[in-house]
Amino acid sequence: MNRLAGVTSPYLLQHADNPVDWWPWAPEAFEEAKRRDVPVLLSVGYSACHWCHVMAHESFEDDDTAAYMNEHFVNVKVDREERPDVDAVYMEAVQAATGQGGWPMTVFLTPDAEPFYFGTYFPPEPRHGMPSFTQVLEGISTAWTGRRGEVAEVAQRITQDLAGRQLDYGRAAAPGPEEAAQALLALTREYDAARGGFGGAPKFPPSMVLEFLLRHHARTGAEGALQMAADTCEAMARGGIYDQLGGGFARYSVDREWVVPHFEKMLYDNALLCRVYAHLWRATGSDLARRVALETADFMVRELRTPEGGFASALDADSEDPRTGKPAEGAYYAWTPAQLEEVLGAEDGALAAACFGVTQEGTFEHGASVLRLPQDGPVVDAERIAGIRQRLLAARAARPAPGRDDKVVAAWNGLAVAALAECGAYFDRPDLVERATEAADLLVRVHFRAEDGRAPRLARTSKDGQVGANAGVLEDYGDVAEGFLALAAVTGEGVWLEFAGFLLDLVLDRFTAEDGSLYDTAHDAERLIRRPQDPTDTAAPSGWTAAAGALLSYAAHTGSEAHRTAAERALGVVRALGPRVPRFIGHGLAVAEALLDGPREVAVVGRPDDPARAELHRAALLATAPGAVVAVGEPAADGGPGAAEGEFPLLAGRTPVEGRAAAYVCRHFVCARPTADPVELAAQLGTAAGSGS
Repeated sequence: MNRLAGVTSPYLLQHADNPVDWWPWAPEAFEEAKRRDVPVLLSVGYSACHWCHVMAHESFEDDDTAAYMNEHFVNVKVDREERPDVDAVYMEAVQAATGQGGWPMTVFLTPDAEPFYFGTYFPPEPRHGMPSFTQVLEGISTAWTGRRGEVAEVAQRITQDLAGRQLDYGRAAAPGPEEAAQALLALTREYDAARGGFGGAPKFPPSMVLEFLLRHHARTGAEGALQMAADTCEAMARGGIYDQLGGGFARYSVDREWVVPHFEKMLYDNALLCRVYAHLWRATGSDLARRVALETADFMVRELRTPEGGFASALDADSEDPRTGKPAEGAYYAWTPAQLEEVLGAEDGALAAACFGVTQEGTFEHGASVLRLPQDGPVVDAERIAGIRQRLLAARAARPAPGRDDKVVAAWNGLAVAALAECGAYFDRPDLVERATEAADLLVRVHFRAEDGRAPRLARTSKDGQVGANAGVLEDYGDVAEGFLALAAVTGEGVWLEFAGFLLDLVLDRFTAEDGSLYDTAHDAERLIRRPQDPTDTAAPSGWTAAAGALLSYAAHTGSEAHRTAAERALGVVRALGPRVPRFIGHGLAVAEALLDGPREVAVVGRPDDPARAELHRAALLATAPGAVVAVGEPAADGGPGAAEGEFPLLAGRTPVEGRAAAYVCRHFVCARPTADPVELAAQLGTAAGSGS
């Protein structure tokens, strides 16, 4: 029976025609396992996962392997991007048991969903000390039928261990300047001064840590923090991890030098990095940062935007290799000198090879190279190299393209809304603000849904304009609220502040524990063997710290003590973890910098058609003050509270100065003298006059 045919997940649909009798995650699957008295084989992956595709081709498409799986197991396939709660619970077990994790994740469960054996990718034959997948299946089946008592004991022990892993950081005080300084020192020790970034291979783009470094520099003036951020951004932008033709970043680099990426392109990476590069430009005026921010924004709009106005999750690492007709990683992106010459001719082909580090030996596979911008490359006229890029991009478009996962994930779209809105405002690109607004509209129209007469809640995913069945998790609420708050600051439309407040009230009501800690799932969500709760960043901000950041910004906008107190209590985890493992709680450290700075509140008031108001608004948005919130609106006709008072509380009672548009810089609604001068406003916000311009 093909139980995956009716699902919306592109990843699950990739497996719909397997000979394996897959079930989606559902109570009925576990009831079937009880009825048949067999274990559950849980396989978790995602659409753009290279090794997920490999294991599917090797094992799940093999008739003999599938027949054994169908006879001895109930097989459950999960898209980790649709069910991050299921993924988190069992990945925690995998990492505790094996010391590592990854996807595809393979877990064997009792019919009560208790795990007892773990792994990730298993090859079709024994390899490098790993058993074959068939050997694993046969071993599990033998243990289930012959040593059931041992299996039950192991499953019970693991489940009890997971249930007992409760975090005890909720009652700690929010971090202070000392913890921020200690975190910076710890990062300095792990920094790769020669290549940028942190740690060794594989090397991931440290988006949230970079945001912390930029905010720390803005608050303290620490030049070392800015230098680490700027050098890492330049190294990534020059490396193969960045698409030198089409813009946008791959998931990670397999080496320390950023040369060869793992080619999948994820929405969350590109949204986060687009915003980081925009903020780096705001702080330094770097031309490279400006170019990369805009190219990454344009990549998201060009290649990830869906017909409904949202943004797709990912592009695959694999595409068809024209030489073999089979899927191959990186086939779409890599070049040989001969291919460059074929497209560009001998002279420009040789120049492109020198500019982009393409060698006869190759830097990737089969003599091909991933395009880079080496520091020692030739100096070339900008117009000429731009023309070469366009010709290569057009030629690449004729190659078989990587597949696209078209599902819209709420959290990642929230990140994209924030990045595109800010890039549009910084770089005078109203089209990017429009794309951000359209994505936000989709989240409201499709992802807000009412259930059983209750207030609307947030759904995790949609596809083709149809809402998915899975409930939003904490990161969805936090990141979407963050996107709405950024959009409110850029557009001056207070409705986005109201939507953010609605989401954050649900966070307080449904995700928050008595001690102020936060859970990844709502209190009335489906019960798993453990309620997931993780404050550390993975590839994107943790739900815990994403929510803390949005709560803090909303409190700055509205003066709500309840939201500020919730943010401060949630940040207790950063005080505990920041100095010890700063690489894994970078977003929390960035939010802590905003708390330490206030955050600043900026109210800009004036007529909407007044160029002076636009100048003040732009100066406020370009301020590097960590986490500063901005409200812009029109004064009331009688000189009283602004017309938008109900939408932007910061505007209440703010009036022009001698008939001129004015800006008020406040902390906790206590304001400095208003100014009509953008240069003075920049100085009040700690921003050098003309910074980022």
